[in-house]
Amino acid sequence: MSGVGEIWKAVGDFGPFQKWLVLLTLFPSLSVAFHQFCQLFMVQHVPHRCDTSWIRAIGPNLTEEEQLNLTVPRDAAGAYEQCSMYSPVDWDLGSIMLYGLNATEKCSNGWVYPSAQPPSLLTEFDLVCDRKDLNDISQSIYMMGLFLGSMIFGPLSDRIGRRPVILISIFLQGLFGVGIAFVPHFYVYMAFRCVVGASVSGITMTLLALATEWVGVSSRPKAVLISHCCFAIGQMILAGLSYGIRNWRLLEIAGSAPIFALFFYIWVLPESARWLVTKGRIEEAKKVLQKAASINKRTISPELLEQLKPEKQTESGSPLDLFRKKHLRKVTLIILTLYLFVNSLVYYGLSLNVTNFGLDIYLTQLAFGAVEIPARIGCIFLLQWLGRKKTQAVLLLLSGLVCLIITGIPEAWLVPTTVLGPRGRRALPAAPRFPRQTGVGLCSMSARLAGIMAPLTRLLGRYHRAIPMAIFGSAPVVGGLLCLLLPETRGTDLADDTGDGCPPTQVGTRRCPCRLLGRDVGCQRCGRPSALRGVGGFFEG
Repeated sequence: MSGVGEIWKAVGDFGPFQKWLVLLTLFPSLSVAFHQFCQLFMVQHVPHRCDTSWIRAIGPNLTEEEQLNLTVPRDAAGAYEQCSMYSPVDWDLGSIMLYGLNATEKCSNGWVYPSAQPPSLLTEFDLVCDRKDLNDISQSIYMMGLFLGSMIFGPLSDRIGRRPVILISIFLQGLFGVGIAFVPHFYVYMAFRCVVGASVSGITMTLLALATEWVGVSSRPKAVLISHCCFAIGQMILAGLSYGIRNWRLLEIAGSAPIFALFFYIWVLPESARWLVTKGRIEEAKKVLQKAASINKRTISPELLEQLKPEKQTESGSPLDLFRKKHLRKVTLIILTLYLFVNSLVYYGLSLNVTNFGLDIYLTQLAFGAVEIPARIGCIFLLQWLGRKKTQAVLLLLSGLVCLIITGIPEAWLVPTTVLGPRGRRALPAAPRFPRQTGVGLCSMSARLAGIMAPLTRLLGRYHRAIPMAIFGSAPVVGGLLCLLLPETRGTDLADDTGDGCPPTQVGTRRCPCRLLGRDVGCQRCGRPSALRGVGGFFEG
């Protein structure tokens, strides 16, 4: 992009303009955290039983206990069955009390819940017994919305711009988020949640692109870290909000309506200058750059602005490029596996499993959000100390081992399970993710597929409660071992192409990492000149 380098130095890498922009990216992160996990607090388990009010027609003076004794069977522990009842008969009350009822059937007239229970998704749409799987299925539908959003809004932001896509996504999230509170049927609820999921992808992807296109390279990790920490804060706010508002419709309104306040973005959110230049809209790009420089208390000379030229269109890379060469194919397959079967599958699996960790769901959610902040901050220091490969491997192995330990803890031991649960999840946000460009797109799609699979994996708990956690524990262990096959990238030059098969060049060393022929003339394996020769004259023979 001609002229951008010098102009960016004149604008400033991370001045007040960029700081204000990063601040604007924080508010949507709070709503994203709400929509990711709000359903957990809308479908909490409550006692229930079949509606057997049919017997009231022949015995209107029966007490509730007498009604239950006559119409609901008991389980092995002596408690009333929650999902079955005695089949209704045309007998008189005396015959029923004398002979009793033997034939059972599933609840055919709905269920009865405690009268003092606030309205929830579970009680309003009867997500119990044969219908309880709809809860996890609806979570997968939401994750599918995230997947569709990444496919729709990513290309759309390249076509019409970052700013319009962000505004469209905010509008859709507010409209359908509030609309969820008024749905008459659970299938309509799932459809609206799918749209909200798509809007979440539109917001997160495009805001990230906008911020990174304005913020200088050295400050980008800081900006991303701040945004991620704000997402964790959003999870903690969700715990408090859901504790105070038990009515699911009011909770949905409280979590969705504030997004409409972000419509002031129409006046304050800038367009990406880089995107404007790539589209040949040079005059608009100049105005935005001048405004940014003015806020940063800098000036851009007219001569420098005149150097700004449209970027020549280059042939975009294909995802198949990552599979054509052996060294890239191995790395790509390992990283896709890490995203699909490890990072996202386990992260969402544990996040959506907070109701089964034993103790109070609100405290558990608060802990889950709290541990993410030190995890993300600590990741920076671990990367500098251990490097990418070791950090990824150690954290995944730690997460997997903790989850496997949980499978061996008796179900009645609530405190150890709740303490270990957030620790198993804690390592996952800290696990570094380093593919670029096309690889990032593939990994994003892989992560969304994992998000769809995570709620469905929880359904295996009907066969044994330890099966989902065993999967969530073994996957990171396998992933941690696979990480050992990846090349270390700490202190290496960042490649801008698919390379020739040589390992990455170590910065600050005098020799190529390949085995060399006597002097720095090339690699024995591929015969190509050393990648270090001619760099600043330092590596010349």
